[in-house]
Amino acid sequence: MNAETITSRDNSLLKLARSVREGKTTEYIFIEGLRLCEEALRSGLSLEAVIVSEELAAKEKPSAILAALAAAAKRTALVSEKLLESVSYTKTPQGIILLANRPETNERQLDVNQQGALIVVMHRINNPVNVGAIVRTAEAAGASGIAATAHTADPFSPKALRGAMGSAFRLPVWFEPTYDEVISWLKQRNIQTVCADVHAAKTYDEVHWRKPSALIVGPESNGLSAEEIALADASVRIPMHGAAESLNVAVATGVLLYEAARQRGQG
Repeated sequence: MNAETITSRDNSLLKLARSVREGKTTEYIFIEGLRLCEEALRSGLSLEAVIVSEELAAKEKPSAILAALAAAAKRTALVSEKLLESVSYTKTPQGIILLANRPETNERQLDVNQQGALIVVMHRINNPVNVGAIVRTAEAAGASGIAATAHTADPFSPKALRGAMGSAFRLPVWFEPTYDEVISWLKQRNIQTVCADVHAAKTYDEVHWRKPSALIVGPESNGLSAEEIALADASVRIPMHGAAESLNVAVATGVLLYEAARQRGQG
């Protein structure tokens, strides 16, 4: 693998990586770990830089993928394990960090295949772990896209990307619209809007999910507000047994999406 060697005295690329990791530079996204970097490559992302530890570069098993990443990236660098640790987002560095151009995240990404639309709207979900899990579940259940409102964690943050396991690279994402913007956009396209609400009269299997639909999920702490629910076409609940009051939002999203998939003959 042809690469420049970076030392502590020549760390402009490391400074850029830290800035991206901390969300100060939004032009790029911060990807860590060999498997996730490979998913980024397969998904056709534009790669700005790959930073590899000398220890990982010396191993034979990942040599092919490292060579492919190096060929695709504009810049490739070798660093010591200690320097990589200073940039890593995880407690245990995984030997490789990738900076990729951030994918487009506007409403145009969702404006395709409206006849079969199954869009997940995440509103006020500020835990990136849950956001990543929802994105991953959405892809697995056959959703056509994601909208994450302005009060939702960035689906392309390092922690959300780890939870999504590559799904964020493949699913169309609209990031940071207001809630009202999303509802208006969906209504203009005759996509029914269905809120998840623990107090809803209907259960999740009483909705006709075969028509173009958008599932709207809110924060676990207090859910969607009455005003937000009122803007949607319908609301549904998941029947609960025992003393449990609610499900984790990613789990609940999975239940609802797989009911939609079942009705559409995909489950």
